[in-house]
Amino acid sequence: MSRIGVEPITIPQGVEVTQQKSKLHVKGPKGELSVALDPRVKINIDGQTLKVSKADDSIKAREQWGLRRTLVNNAVQGVYQGFKKSLDVIGVGYKVDMQGNTLVLNVGFSHPVRIELPKGVEGSVEKNRITLSGIDKQLIGETAAKIRRVRPPEPYKGKGIRYEKEEVKQKAGKSGKK
Repeated sequence: MSRIGVEPITIPQGVEVTQQKSKLHVKGPKGELSVALDPRVKINIDGQTLKVSKADDSIKAREQWGLRRTLVNNAVQGVYQGFKKSLDVIGVGYKVDMQGNTLVLNVGFSHPVRIELPKGVEGSVEKNRITLSGIDKQLIGETAAKIRRVRPPEPYKGKGIRYEKEEVKQKAGKSGKK
């Protein structure tokens, strides 16, 4: 039994959830999202509560049960309050700048790296901290991972782009002659 799938989802005031054939549409104060549904999973909307249940006891139905519940919950949270993800750029001479909808990274290469933020993701830069925000949790996470891949943190000096509370385990380096 899925420990995640069993939990009901509370729909906040101001969020509207409608179900069509194979999609669930979630509309709220921040925007609108739709979640694809699997035919092995049933959605029951009862007032301000939404329950996800499996249609049968097959292995595939059990797999989809917790996944679809989490995707629906993320959509409800996203349209109600949104999501944020922060990245820190650490290194001497490393700079970050926003030019319109493009993120410009100067992180030790011979040229600046430009990353166009996708539609639905808003970015802001404060000193050397990049903050991404939006309603789609998956899109924000993928965009943050794409930015981090430009210069991942290295283990000797700790330079690079890392998530806000990510800890990089430092290595000792060479020990020299005795």
